[in-house]
Amino acid sequence: QVQFVESGGGLVQPGGSLRLSCAASGNMFRIYDMAWYRQAPGKARELVTTITSGGVPWYVSSLKGRFTISRDNAKNTMYLQMNSLTPEDTAVYYCNGAPAAPPWPWGQGTQVTVSS
Repeated sequence: QVQFVESGGGLVQPGGSLRLSCAASGNMFRIYDMAWYRQAPGKARELVTTITSGGVPWYVSSLKGRFTISRDNAKNTMYLQMNSLTPEDTAVYYCNGAPAAPPWPWGQGTQVTVSS
């Protein structure tokens, strides 16, 4: 079982940046592909980006170039660097396994609000 604690969200102006962190418990984190998801108000949770256990990233095409995913297996931590944020990026951001990973419980997420 793996549990996640997301942090680093907040209120930022359009064009700003945030760096999210995901701390994972347990010793399974390092062997699985991981992902960031987000859920905007009134919408379903959606996949944003994934990273393999070896650090190879994949991004939703609309976000490529603005978001960067990374992980530190030694620290059981994953990161999401978000640049050039727009109001459309406003959502609660969650980390979890990639779609093919086991269905671990969702954390509370971290709220990102992009507004002037």
